[in-house]
Amino acid sequence: MEKAAIKDYIKKQYGATAKGKGVVGTAGSSSCCEASSCCGGTETADAISKGVGYSDEDLASVPEGSNLGLGCGNPTALASIKEGDTVLDLGSGAGFDCFLAARKVGDTARVIGVDMTPEMIEKATGNARKGNYNNVEFRLGEIESLPVEDGSVDLVISNCVINLSTDKERVFEETYRVLKPGGSLTVSDIVLLKELPRDIRESSRAYAGCIAGAMLKEDYVATIEKTGFKDVEITEEVAFPVEFIRSATDPLMQEASADEGGITEESLSATAAALRSIKVRATKPA
Repeated sequence: MEKAAIKDYIKKQYGATAKGKGVVGTAGSSSCCEASSCCGGTETADAISKGVGYSDEDLASVPEGSNLGLGCGNPTALASIKEGDTVLDLGSGAGFDCFLAARKVGDTARVIGVDMTPEMIEKATGNARKGNYNNVEFRLGEIESLPVEDGSVDLVISNCVINLSTDKERVFEETYRVLKPGGSLTVSDIVLLKELPRDIRESSRAYAGCIAGAMLKEDYVATIEKTGFKDVEITEEVAFPVEFIRSATDPLMQEASADEGGITEESLSATAAALRSIKVRATKPA
């Protein structure tokens, strides 16, 4: 897969999701998932989010429509967000984590969300308006080239987004650039314990579904360290069951099997064995 083609495909899929016309990784932008009855809607999104670490209080505190159930962890719970901090969310989607962070930093501080999908920025901005979040702003841009000033951010968070980038080293370089000395990075993401089967690795749907683009765990950590971060620590690591990959809450592999062919039960099992959701912390030296 060419990098440009991957990026265009991801933007298309997440743009459809922002409009409520599909679930990322599926053909939902033009099929049954145009209706929430097929895709699960808010109920499914909330169930997924509770399963990866969000509380009922978290879910109830944000504007309706800001939680799309696309995360693999809760970086706002792991991060040491303090009142007065400037927080940056990489791949902010409809604004869920930004709104949770905004409650912690206070009205006079600032939370910035960056997303490359215009539809997501529009949706997130509308959600901020609905919830009267005057300390949150959303900027259209790519996480490999952040529209953020040097040394202007206290904390960077990201939730299951960096794996989608085709240049992860550049993402961490940009993160390092925008952080203040002593600032920190807290990420939830997908990594691999071993290489994926070829049919999964070459599936565009598997890439958009946060699977095919994942790095080996040791390479992920090494890339963060190479950028200059210190005290890089994996604070949690969780396995993925086959049922998660196959289930209706993530119908990625069903769709890929139907229109790309060759994804076997053996590949599903091998993929589940290889995938891990990790939570990572790191610090920019003071």
